[in-house]
Amino acid sequence: MWCGDKRKKRKSPAPPPPVVTFFTPHEFAGCALCRLSEDDPAVLGEKITLKEHKLSVHYFCLLTSCGVYQRGEEDEGVFGFLVEDIKQEIRRSARLACGGCKKKGACVGCNVRSCRRMVHFPCGRRRGFLSQFEGHFPSYCPDHSPTQSVGGLDLSLPQSCSVCLDAIDPVLSFSVLKCPSCHASWFHRDCVQRQAHSSGLFFFRCTLCSNKQSFQQEMLRMGIFIPERDASWELEANAYSELLEVYERCDALVCLSRDGRSHSAKTGWFEVIRCQLCGSRGTHRKCSVLKLDSRVWACSDCTTATNGRASLIASPQGGQRRSLLSKRHTYPIHSSISYKSSLDPPSLRPYLPVGPGSPEGVLQALGPQRCPISVQVEVAGDQALSAGVELVRRPDFDPSLTLSVCFTDDQLTTFPSSLRDGDAARQYFLKLLVQQIQDCVVFEGPDGSKNLALDSQALREDLYFDVGCLLALSLAHGGPPISFFSGALYQCLFNHPANRPLALSHMTPDTPATLRVTRIAEAESTDELVSVVAASREFLEVAGCNRPISSLEEREALVEDLVGFTLITRMQEPLQRLREGLQTLGVFEQVQLLPSAFLGVFCDSLLSAQLLSQVFRVLFSQQEIRLSRETPVSSFWRRLLLDCGVGRSSISLQDLLRFATGAEELPAAGLLPHPSISFLHPMERGGGGGERGRVRRRRDEGLFPQSEPGTNLLLLPVSSSYQAFKTSMEQAVSHHVHLLSPAS
Repeated sequence: MWCGDKRKKRKSPAPPPPVVTFFTPHEFAGCALCRLSEDDPAVLGEKITLKEHKLSVHYFCLLTSCGVYQRGEEDEGVFGFLVEDIKQEIRRSARLACGGCKKKGACVGCNVRSCRRMVHFPCGRRRGFLSQFEGHFPSYCPDHSPTQSVGGLDLSLPQSCSVCLDAIDPVLSFSVLKCPSCHASWFHRDCVQRQAHSSGLFFFRCTLCSNKQSFQQEMLRMGIFIPERDASWELEANAYSELLEVYERCDALVCLSRDGRSHSAKTGWFEVIRCQLCGSRGTHRKCSVLKLDSRVWACSDCTTATNGRASLIASPQGGQRRSLLSKRHTYPIHSSISYKSSLDPPSLRPYLPVGPGSPEGVLQALGPQRCPISVQVEVAGDQALSAGVELVRRPDFDPSLTLSVCFTDDQLTTFPSSLRDGDAARQYFLKLLVQQIQDCVVFEGPDGSKNLALDSQALREDLYFDVGCLLALSLAHGGPPISFFSGALYQCLFNHPANRPLALSHMTPDTPATLRVTRIAEAESTDELVSVVAASREFLEVAGCNRPISSLEEREALVEDLVGFTLITRMQEPLQRLREGLQTLGVFEQVQLLPSAFLGVFCDSLLSAQLLSQVFRVLFSQQEIRLSRETPVSSFWRRLLLDCGVGRSSISLQDLLRFATGAEELPAAGLLPHPSISFLHPMERGGGGGERGRVRRRRDEGLFPQSEPGTNLLLLPVSSSYQAFKTSMEQAVSHHVHLLSPAS
């Protein structure tokens, strides 16, 4: 237990010795000290009985009694309390009347010398007597008991207990306590005592902020007993054995296995494949017409749930479109599917594939389908963010419709005519939108590593939701990767990497909060640490970390609490509204399913040689002679990408991408049609048939690369050496970039 030492003056409970047993209420019903037969281990402690002495006592009655001390060894009597001493205390207290029930036998008195109040322990608890289960185990009457205060913080008072969630009178008293760390967690005394009895010393913490050290110290001061043992759920034998069970049964409508539904082979057609979402349904590959190597399957219940909540996938054959209610219609935002035809059975509704996937494939599936209906977006000048916020706040906003963007300011003479409308205008709008979101008031920090900022006006205007909605809209509609989220912000939103503690390095540089925490972290002596803490007392009080510091070892725990408060606790509302905005078109749910794959979309994602090599699909010729010439050129292409990536070429990776596709950067949803590479052979003037033949008939003799941005086709010259290939590529790409530059 959490107790002090009482060899001479007070008591120090030890683990129960073999001679002591715990009895049910049917045996020796009455406690010898309080004369009551109540048996509630969380409130009164375990009832301990010595059979040979026919003596039963409540553990808390024994700890808090005034006239009995721990004078024996741990295996003597009751935890070192000698039976003779207990009997002597019973005789002494028989002359003292309880201030509560007025009966004799009061053994718990107020620790203040001038106060003469005496009670039975259960009676005192009902009348507001407070007993501290540490040190000398003192008890205090209601007039002398320690109290808590709100602390002058401008916080809204809670209306419910954070443990039982029932209504609570928001007035601090003997029956109502609060967490000293977050100040937002208020609870009934009985509730937190039962939580401590169940959780034990190693798991007892605040239910809201999870603070442990200062929370336990405060609860001990306010008379909460914390048993020094593991949690009750950890002590139960085989408590989690069912988690090791694996579902192995075929739930197909017709099972084709001769050995029955419970048969599961290690491999092959009759291996049971479990649902990738719930894991509580299964099927043989043969029974659900799966491929022999397939390990991805979702049961009908999860398929229906995924359609209605996350995927929002419309049938390509039926031409249905998706719809999403905006926050103006419902709160919190949720997804729904609108089917134009009532003849489509639920079993034919498409859904996103579950399991390993790419962000490009997911975002393409979430994006708008080919539909003549579009929503008009008018952008005044370069005010893309203002236009976007106005768009998502429309009462009839439907994010699944195609965006039709028009720049309306006639003074924008620097804009090419191609950016006035069409696909180019939409891509430019989305690019401008992401750039302006990065620089808006809801984010702070250096470029490429932004944290969420706390802005009261943005909260009032619900700008965090709007920004989340616009980012999801941009990703699904072919916009650029977000790329500016910090790793800490991504972790706070999607819990990836899971359970990784946040550190001082994750805080936004050069902010007042970061500077204060940095000074605390850099304190080199106890005196310096105490001085820095005193200078930041107001900040520590708001963070719920205003506690006395006595050694340098307490510095790390204090810094960890302050980092958690700055990045998580005080940002709960902005983080939640940003999440709800990202739920537009089901983007947030899909990122949760593939958090590691989407990390490069939200955080720093630079164009690399490896990425560009994966983007382009190489189309080799079928003829063996041409194939032998094209194979070295594909190696030249990869080598050129590496040279461009490290600066050993006069052109950059962005120049190559723009030359081949016309795009200045890769959209998060990928390029459509899929970029591909073919080859130009020397002295070839008209060979080949079909589209490739027509393309080649429009080409020169293959000395320089050619591109078809409309089809994302790049034609590489077949050269005999890498130097000749590199020179040809650099000349053609440089000429193309020069023609598109504003100066030209």
